[in-house]
Amino acid sequence: QVQLVESGGGLVQPGGSLRLSCAASGFHVDYYAIAWFRQAPGKEREGVSCIRDTTTYYTDSVKGRFTISRDGAKNTVYLQMNNLNFDDTAVYYCAVSEACWTEADYWGQGTQVTVSS
Repeated sequence: QVQLVESGGGLVQPGGSLRLSCAASGFHVDYYAIAWFRQAPGKEREGVSCIRDTTTYYTDSVKGRFTISRDGAKNTVYLQMNNLNFDDTAVYYCAVSEACWTEADYWGQGTQVTVSS
């Protein structure tokens, strides 16, 4: 049974950092694309970052601030988020697919990230 479980969200001040985790089961993260998406209230879901093999992708608004990584031994993908700002407030989801930005096969339940002073 495929499952993705996000964790690590929370409340952080502007300029702060969080590390999100996406723990996978039922498949191995080394062999699929794992992407992070986010959805803010009243906005469409946005692709934030993706990792497939040794290739990583970032949306322009997070380049230089967010880093995606993968730990095969823990079957987990991480999203390190630094220098957070108000626009980063959203529910963050991870998803698995064959290739980055193709239709996701499975989604996690999401984790809330709130940037507030």
